[in-house]
Formats: sequence, C-alpha cells, structure tokens
Amino acid sequence: MIDEPVQLPQKQPALRLVPMPGDENMFGDIFGGWLMSQVDIAGGVEAMRYARGRMATVAVNSFHFQQPVSSGDVVSFYADIIKVGKTSVTVAVRVFAERHPHDPVTVKVTEAILTYVALDDAGRKRDLPPKNA
Repeated sequence: MIDEPVQLPQKQPALRLVPMPGDENMFGDIFGGWLMSQVDIAGGVEAMRYARGRMATVAVNSFHFQQPVSSGDVVSFYADIIKVGKTSVTVAVRVFAERHPHDPVTVKVTEAILTYVALDDAGRKRDLPPKNA
C-alpha cells in the first residue's frame, strides 16, 4: 500500500493518540479493534458535546479501514455530526495517521459512521436539547 499524502482537516481533532507496540497484532499492525474503540470514543465525544450529557452507542452504521496503522504513528480522529434526530445523533469519524517523523506524511486510514442515543440519569432515552438552547 502506498502512502498517499493528505491534508488534515482545519479543525481540532476530537481525539489524538499514539498507538504503542502493545497495541500491535502479530504482523506489526495496530489491532483493528483498538482503532474501532478509539473511533467510538471520538464519535462519542462529539455526540456528548451536542447532547450536553450522557450518550450510548446504538449502531456502527459503517466502518472502512483504508490503510493499516503502525505503532508510533500520530493518529488523529475528526468527528462531525451528520444527522440529528429526536433522541439520537449520527456522527462521521475520519481518522488520519501522521507517519515517518523524519520525513512526515499524513494519510487517511479509516472512516466510520456511528449513531448515539441520548440517555437520562436512569439510562432511559431522552430528547436532545433544542439546537439553539
């Protein structure tokens, strides 16, 4: 696979991490499950900010791995709300890896769409707050 450089989005990432050797599979790539977990956290952060409270993941609508991630990559997760319902928020998460610190290149490694539902203190669905409130 060839690293085709891309530009990072012009906004703050929801999450930025450096995976470590303990996150690798037997072939030296970062486990897909590790990446999926971080994507869920990044999407959840964006959903929680919008809902101003507790959220739960209810669906992984799509998940596409485009390139492997290696330990030492600086991995940035960008989350954008793409749909808002009465109690739920759908979030698109794009993931980029900054590779090769001696000759940096940034590549898109993953994209996913997840849906979260707002919960009250008792764990029941609740309505989202009005958009301008």
